[in-house]
Parts: sequence; C-alpha cells; structure tokens
Amino acid sequence: MRTTGIVTDSHSSISQGEAEKLGIFVLPMPFYMNGTCYYEGINITREEFLDRLCRLEDISTSQPSPEAVMELWDKALSQYKDILYIPISSGLSGSCQTAMMLADEYDGRVQVVDNHRISVTQKESVISALRLVEQGYDAGQIRDFLEKHAYDASIYITVDSMEYLKKGGRVTPAAATLATVLNLKPVLTIQGDKLDAFAKVRGMKLAESKMIEAIHQDRAERFKDVPESRLLIETAGTLENGELAEHWRQQVQAEFPFAKVSYANLPCSIACHLGMNSVATVIMTEEVQRAD
Repeated sequence: MRTTGIVTDSHSSISQGEAEKLGIFVLPMPFYMNGTCYYEGINITREEFLDRLCRLEDISTSQPSPEAVMELWDKALSQYKDILYIPISSGLSGSCQTAMMLADEYDGRVQVVDNHRISVTQKESVISALRLVEQGYDAGQIRDFLEKHAYDASIYITVDSMEYLKKGGRVTPAAATLATVLNLKPVLTIQGDKLDAFAKVRGMKLAESKMIEAIHQDRAERFKDVPESRLLIETAGTLENGELAEHWRQQVQAEFPFAKVSYANLPCSIACHLGMNSVATVIMTEEVQRAD
C-alpha cells in the first residue's frame, strides 16, 4: 500500500472522475460568473460554462480558501502517512505560495511542489509522482525531483479573441481593438513561470502553424538530446466541439508521427482567461517512464 498520497488542483486538467481512477485528490479551483462562485463539474457543467463564456459574461477567478485546501489535505492525510501537493505554477497564481504557508502547520506531512507547471504539463507531474511513489520515493524526494525537472516543458497558446486577455489586464483595450481590426492572433508561451508573448500573426491558421513550428524548433534545440521515446507532444484548448478538437489533434499528430498525441479540454478556471476557441500545443519530456 502507498504511504504517500498525491494531491493536485483542477488547473491540472484532471477531472474528479479521472482523479478517482488514478487514486489521487483534486482540489476544485473556484471561478466567478456574474458574482456567483462555481466549480467545474460540481455546480456547473462544462457545456453550461462555455455557453455563458460565449455570451461574454462577467468572469473572474480566485484562489481557493485556506479552509478548502486544508480540508482536502486532512482528508488525504487520513489515508496516507504524508502527501505531496502539486498546485499551479507560482508564476501564474498566488495559490502555490499560500499552500506553502499552510503546509508549515503540518510538521512535514505536507510537501508542496513549485514546479512551474499548468494543465497537461502539471498533469504529467502528477503521473510522474505516482510512478515515483510506486518506486518507493517519499514526498520530499518526489518534490525535489519534480522541481529539478520543472522546465522540461514548453507550452504554446493562441487565443481566438483578445477579449478575456483584455479583461484580465494582460493587454490594453487599444491593443485588443487593433488586434481585432487587423485579425491579429497572439501566440503566447509558457516556459515555466509566466505567460509571455511569442509572436503575432494574421489569422488562426497562421497562428496554429507558428505553434507547430515552435514545437519543431524546441525538439531540434531544447530537447535535442531527449530520445523520441521520452518526448511527449500534446494538444489542448477551449474548442467548442469535439470535431474542432479532433481536427487540431490530427493536425499536430501529422507533424509528429512518433508521438501519441492526445487532446485535453483546458479547465474552466483557465478558459476564464483565454476565452472560447483557444488552442494550445505542448512538448515535454516524460519525466519518469512507465515500468513496463
């Protein structure tokens, strides 16, 4: 039986149902629509959320309350000797620093990882942690391992509309208006800490091509010494239907035939900042290979 439990948050793109299958705990991240607090899969469905997102309702996000964090930790600690908490990157949310302060009250039984990840890269850290637990590593050792390999991943994102980036203060209203008039699509990147500008192109097709080009470049440069068997290529987004998602997945799959490319819905708490029909692609190393 495992002695170390794994806890993450819903920014990892891991649903409550998937968490149950993996044997982990997922903290739902709150977001607000017209002043009401929601949790994906608990008091709002993804379909309801996307419908309201399309209507440009007043949307914002928030950290979970300390009480909610500690309640989930206490539940996990009732089943395990210690736990490893893998939250969203400290560069993207203050919830990681809050968790570190809360962990001081647990006499070392809670180890908080700051490995600068989000969504599918954060999920890969969860999978790696589970494999390391099976190999006998304790929570502190796994934390050190994940933080050592924190930057072995690149994310590229394109948004269809600048509206929610404008609302979040990431672009000025004037820049958003100009981008809309000129049909400019920003290509953004996360190389660990923060969401940064990577390129601007006209139209979504060129933006998608630019992201794929960036993944090819990363494979040739940043990950040149990583064997194909340990390279993971993934896609994600806030696309409005399965057909669009599958088209994007197949587009990336065709460029990287050695990989088994999948698609993940970005959680509502991330979609709040990106809006509808954003797309993303990821390259990262498989930190801990499956023991088969």
